[in-house]
Amino acid sequence: MLDLGYLSIGALAVIMGIILLLPFSVKKVESELEAFLLLMGLVAVTVSGRWSLHLVGDALTAPVGITVAVLLAGLIFRRVRPRLRRAMGDIVWLVGLRPAAAGFVFLLGLCSSLVTAIIAALILVEVVSALRINRADKVRLVVFACYSIGLGAALSPIGEPLSTIVTAKLKGPPHFADFFFLTRLLGPWLLPGLLLLSGWSALQLRPTADDSILTDDTTEADSGVVLRSGKVYIFVIALVLLGAGLAPLAEHAAAQIPAWGLYWLNSTSAVLDNATLAAAEIVPALSEQQLLSALLGMVLAGGMLIPGNIPNIVCAAKLDIRSREWAVVAVPVGLALMAGYFVLLLAL
Repeated sequence: MLDLGYLSIGALAVIMGIILLLPFSVKKVESELEAFLLLMGLVAVTVSGRWSLHLVGDALTAPVGITVAVLLAGLIFRRVRPRLRRAMGDIVWLVGLRPAAAGFVFLLGLCSSLVTAIIAALILVEVVSALRINRADKVRLVVFACYSIGLGAALSPIGEPLSTIVTAKLKGPPHFADFFFLTRLLGPWLLPGLLLLSGWSALQLRPTADDSILTDDTTEADSGVVLRSGKVYIFVIALVLLGAGLAPLAEHAAAQIPAWGLYWLNSTSAVLDNATLAAAEIVPALSEQQLLSALLGMVLAGGMLIPGNIPNIVCAAKLDIRSREWAVVAVPVGLALMAGYFVLLLAL
């Protein structure tokens, strides 16, 4: 039995390595990420012997909240898109570019916990497309706003897949996570970060007459909104299965790592989807301090490179922002945030 246990842990470690490496290195896997993760989740649960009716029920119900939020917000957003552009132009005219940008970055991050990170990213694309600033400044604004969305969306289980999967995995003892669990755990840390990012982003901007670049004028059909919602549903099912299947590996390894080690270990979310990391790593055995450090590491590092977070991917694709352009702005911001938060964590 002991040998079988070690064999199972070894097999799960191989599965974990495949999950972390293939989406980053194989284009086909990246483009079909939901199906790939679902397959890996099925394999992981089978290897660990954790199939149960309760798990199947959790997998089918956990994604409902975020899927409905993405669907409804997407359908509403399609119809208010032109008004949004006009409203942003009016606000800039009334209060000025920098105050408008600062307020927008803060509110977009805060609201992303309710409208979801995907819809917040689509709103960001519309606003940035309408602003009369040059390309370099638009890239900077997008980067800061995506950091803000990544932080804010982590505060509720309907904000993004990461928060959905963490809440689902911790709903039992000893944490008994409810809808507001992440708000209580992360809110005092992330809300000051939203304020910092909003002020920092405003200092980057300079008005210009050039409004012909970094725009997106495509209108998404209702079928596209429904398809995106379906992909989110499958994605979260896959993460629930991965979380259950990889739990023995996480219990064997992650729970033994000190809080500061989890914080820096999760800087890998700069290149790896942070929801996938959360599914593999977050287990009830982690203490509250370990949870705080692990989740802060994930959400802070997730903005540094385009693959690290959903808002980054959406905005970079729609606005044709290249990886190098993103990294030149985002990596210094991310390193500064991670260093600052690490000092604060040590002071606890």
